[in-house]
Formats: sequence, structure tokens, C-alpha cells
Amino acid sequence: MKKIVTIFILSLFATACGSQTKRLEGAPQVVEPVKYTFAVKNVYPHSTDSYTQGLQYVDGVLWEGTGEWGESRLQKVDLESGKVEVLAQLPRSEFGEGITVLGDKVYQLTWTNGVAHTYDLDGKRLSDFRYAGEGWGLTTDGTSLYMSNGTPDIYKINPTTFKREGKITVTIRGEVVDYINELEWIDGKIWANVYTTDYIIIINPATGVVEGLVDCNNLLPAEDEQDDTDVLNGIAYDSAGKRIFLTGKRWNKLFEVEIIRE
Repeated sequence: MKKIVTIFILSLFATACGSQTKRLEGAPQVVEPVKYTFAVKNVYPHSTDSYTQGLQYVDGVLWEGTGEWGESRLQKVDLESGKVEVLAQLPRSEFGEGITVLGDKVYQLTWTNGVAHTYDLDGKRLSDFRYAGEGWGLTTDGTSLYMSNGTPDIYKINPTTFKREGKITVTIRGEVVDYINELEWIDGKIWANVYTTDYIIIINPATGVVEGLVDCNNLLPAEDEQDDTDVLNGIAYDSAGKRIFLTGKRWNKLFEVEIIRE
């Protein structure tokens, strides 16, 4: 099934006519996305115990949220060594998803439990919020939160109440994009992993239009793949150093990359 879904999505990115997609009502903007590739600038170790669901770099600290039943955590990662400091362990009944840091709080979604946890910067649980549907990716523009749920929709969330305050429907060449996953806010745009693929899309948050498409195929060398190595998922941005970091679920490496226009 995963292979079938991947083929459909890749067809969408190539021609915008994948059979699983549909055209939105109201004639969304049809914009040809700028195509990018990458160059690896630095390589850092990454724990293969980490089923990466959320990644963020804030004030010199790399934060990571992981998933899987009984293995979901909130943790800090030393960039140079890859050493993990576990701050919080989720209950075995919860599957962790995206995280983001806003001010002095860390937010962490769960997949099907409909609950978001908040922590202080030391990992102490502060409060929980309930939400409808699934939780996938989470990011912030410094004021609001933005949350994906595996559909083409990204919701703008009030960080105090966790109530929805708006919705962005993501389209590429006028067609909706499913499986929007891990999110990162970079220079006024939302960058998103598309689940099961090696693509990152760059979304205009005002329109939902995909303005850029980053092909990350072969980022992780074949010799580094193991039986439990899973998909690309994890985007972090060092706004001070203008560095972009990418990794994946149970990858043994984390990459600092330069994005290059094709």
C-alpha cells in the first residue's frame, strides 16, 4: 500500500494529475513550483532509536519528538555527538507526533489520541489540550501554531487555547496535496514533509499554494539503510545560522543541507 501511495504522490509532483487528488472548488491559484535539489554541507550522527516525528532547532538546542507505541518521547539532541537527553516519555497508549517550541513552552501532538501535551523547557508537563481528528505535524511563526493532520489542510491554532483560528488548504498546480506531515517555518513559508515520499514542499501560508518543491531523493545513502529505516521526516531550521537540517525515522544520520535551485 505504501508503494502505491508513493507512486500516486510522485505522479502528482511530476504532472499534477495523480488519481488520488481532486481539484478544489473556487479555482485555486495554479502556480508552477520552483524545483530544488540539495547539497550536503555537514553530516551528524542520529540515533536509530528515534522514530522522528518532529524536529526544531531553537537557540542552539535541537529538539526532537519521536513516535511509535511505547517509544514516544520528547528529547533534546546534541548536534555534534547525536547524544539524546530524554525529557519526557509518553504513555504506552500514546503515539507521539509533531512538536514545536514557542516561547517558554514545548508543544507535542499525538497521532490518534486527540491530545496535545505542553511542557516547560526542562520537560516538565504543564497542561494538555484536546483536539479533533489526528495530529501529524506542528510548527510556529512565533505567534500562532500551525498543525497538519495528514490531509491537505493545515490549521492555524491559538497557542493559549489550542482552538482553530483558520485553515490553509495546500495545493500544487491547483490540485490538493494529501499526507502533509512534519512542518517547519522558514523565512515566512511553511516547509512540509509529504509522507511516504522524498519530497519537501514549500507552502505560502497565506494561500496554501506550493511555491517550491525540494527533491531529497538519495539524501540517506543506500549503505546506511537498515531493515527498520523509514521515511524522510524531520526539518529543523537554525534561523541565526541560516542552516537547514534534515533527517528521517530511524535514520543513522542528520544532514545539514544547502537547498539549490535546479
